[in-house]
Amino acid sequence: MAQDHVRNGDGLTGRQRVRLAALSDLHCTRTSQGALQPLLAQASAAADILVLCGDLTDHGLPDEAHVLVKEMMGIHVPVVAVLGNHDFHHSEQEAIEQILTAAGVKVLDGDEHELLGIGFAGVKGFGGGFGRLTLEAWGEDGIKKFVMEAVEEALKLEKALARLHSAQRVALLHYAPIEATVEGEPPPLFPFLGSSRLEEPLNRYAVTAVLHGHAHHGSPEGKTTAGAPVYNVAMPVLRAAFSGSARPFRVIELPTVAPSAEATVFDRFAVS
Repeated sequence: MAQDHVRNGDGLTGRQRVRLAALSDLHCTRTSQGALQPLLAQASAAADILVLCGDLTDHGLPDEAHVLVKEMMGIHVPVVAVLGNHDFHHSEQEAIEQILTAAGVKVLDGDEHELLGIGFAGVKGFGGGFGRLTLEAWGEDGIKKFVMEAVEEALKLEKALARLHSAQRVALLHYAPIEATVEGEPPPLFPFLGSSRLEEPLNRYAVTAVLHGHAHHGSPEGKTTAGAPVYNVAMPVLRAAFSGSARPFRVIELPTVAPSAEATVFDRFAVS
């Protein structure tokens, strides 16, 4: 997917609704050539914007990112993404971001971006747990560093949301901001799948929708305490939720003006 093949949508006006096709946890490997292209082509054909919520590579290797870019050839809609924990595994996340950016993908890491009237804010996120069981920065330095990583990701998200002036704000994460969408995973894993600290800025800036991945055995949807819909778009979750479909992705349709009620946000599964 060469950069000049990506439609940035800046000149498309008068559009009343925009469709987002979202998926996560592609886990592209060096041997994935040909395996992901049909899925990505189908997802992009169903939407105006393709959203990827992390773990785009399996081991965080630049070679895997190059394979993924080849799999994205022929996509003619804008692509916006965040990286996941797997993309950081070999500390090559900057190289992976550069490879994706050169191919026309807008990678968000504490950044904001507007497409077709929809404002996107994205971070990877981090763990730490939920609600009253959220890990606090007390005790050993290792615990404090873990908690500070979660705090810093939440602050990055807050700053990105604050800079958005779009009527619709969509948050892209890899880690979950609420417990509801990790339910189904073993409870001892919850602290490593997301953090309530990510939910605070989502509520403060009244996001329209939240998309994340990471929890492969979690639940497909939930809501923040402020009522914003949260969707777990990890491929294993959507495949399980939709009777084992080999090509699952979530399509969300949003109005380009401020919603008057929750019912203005429409979503559905799209499968082959």
